[in-house]
Amino acid sequence: MRGFYIGRYQPFHHGHRHMIEEIAEEVDELVLGIGSAGNSHTTRNPFTAGERVLMVTKAVEDLDITTYVVPIEDLDRNSVWVSHVRSMTPRFDVAYSNNPLVVRLFEEAGVEVKGSPMFRREVLEGAELRERMIHGRDWVDLVPETVVDVIEEVDGVERIRRIAESDATGEE
Repeated sequence: MRGFYIGRYQPFHHGHRHMIEEIAEEVDELVLGIGSAGNSHTTRNPFTAGERVLMVTKAVEDLDITTYVVPIEDLDRNSVWVSHVRSMTPRFDVAYSNNPLVVRLFEEAGVEVKGSPMFRREVLEGAELRERMIHGRDWVDLVPETVVDVIEEVDGVERIRRIAESDATGEE
């Protein structure tokens, strides 16, 4: 059985890893959708789709499950979003999400959807990690070492700090 799990992974963190480990107990293969793939270089989405593909691929390569990492660009038409996802990914039998809109869209399309308990959500949340990067607080322990390597490779902390500065001054 093949599952599907989508996230923006801005950046990929231990909460994502925990969810994937849980899903891996139920499926033989897993499609990992990189959501909002067309967005980058903003405080909400600082990393490119390619950078996130690297983060996710490296962070799960040691798991005993076949994974496929697929960028999924946003579609501003929710009614056709599931068919868009299906057109971009290998066939899957079940989707995993805790996002109420994503759950609803998959259910309306007749796809079985399963959730998972959040893991340390108070700190393992993308917005919290990005804030920590901007303000020079600890974030390294909240992501897999391979993700730290990717972020350092692309000078991601400096990028997000620069973007945050321009956002704060009203510059584009």
